Amino acid sequence: MSEGTRTLLQRWGASFRRGADFDSWGQLVEAIDEYQILARHLQKEAQAQHNNSEFTEEQKKTIGKIATCLELRSAALQSTQSQEEFKLEDLKKLEPILKNILTYNKEFPFDVQPVPLRRILAPGEEENLEFEDEEEEGGAGVGSPDSFPARVPGTLLPRLPSEPGMTLLTIRIEKIGLKDAGQCIDPYITVSVKDLNGIDLTPVQDTPVASRKEDTYVHFNVDIELQKHVEKLTKGAAIFFEFKHYKPKKRFTSTKCFAFMEMDEIKPGPIVIELYKKPTDFKRKKLQLLTKKPLYLHLHQTLHKERP
Repeated sequence: MSEGTRTLLQRWGASFRRGADFDSWGQLVEAIDEYQILARHLQKEAQAQHNNSEFTEEQKKTIGKIATCLELRSAALQSTQSQEEFKLEDLKKLEPILKNILTYNKEFPFDVQPVPLRRILAPGEEENLEFEDEEEEGGAGVGSPDSFPARVPGTLLPRLPSEPGMTLLTIRIEKIGLKDAGQCIDPYITVSVKDLNGIDLTPVQDTPVASRKEDTYVHFNVDIELQKHVEKLTKGAAIFFEFKHYKPKKRFTSTKCFAFMEMDEIKPGPIVIELYKKPTDFKRKKLQLLTKKPLYLHLHQTLHKERP
């Protein structure tokens, strides 16, 4: 085993233990982040085509399956269902397999398959890329056109059926103010509703790529239909907006900043909300403003209430 491979396995093992520890302590957001970060690195190694890899094709397949299990556990932690599909004790069975991947020759304990590598970073991954070299930001996107091709179709969902006495919310994302708006490539916004522990309360939605850029603004002008009646949202819930853009130098889509709106801010009409530095803090405990400049996310809310 080369020194590089030994170091790689040690890093994977340390990341696995961090995630499992967070999981066992009930720090679900941190566990999800760690699992998703490690899953991406394992997927990259499993699908690597370079000839200097010490892993055989069969070992790469096993590495890919471990990545799938990490994603299954991450999904189980984010599920609002009471029954967890993939339990922590199941995941822990994989630690010795990962540690001894070069000599492991038994049948994999779970019926899963490797999943394709995604190009979207997990929350906070850029701050935890201890496996990769740092790159200078540079002027990625300078000179890119003012309008974007609609390459990302978005995952917007239709409005829920109305119920007597219940309120539905439509949020129109109008624009976001950024000092380097003109440099953002294929920007879009991911919208999610989280409880105080950062757990999803509704399906996550992605807007299509922004319609245009203008000065210090990226324009969206798109409606988001909240996938839960306002009255059914848990106390302390918040609606998050993560601004994401493509980084050609690093060849992935990354979160640039985020904003959120709490329940007492749900009111009809326009609203501007502050932007915060990544990584996205779904628990809202360590917030840091993106800039002191008067740049915000501009929204317009419409409430729909059927009389009882």
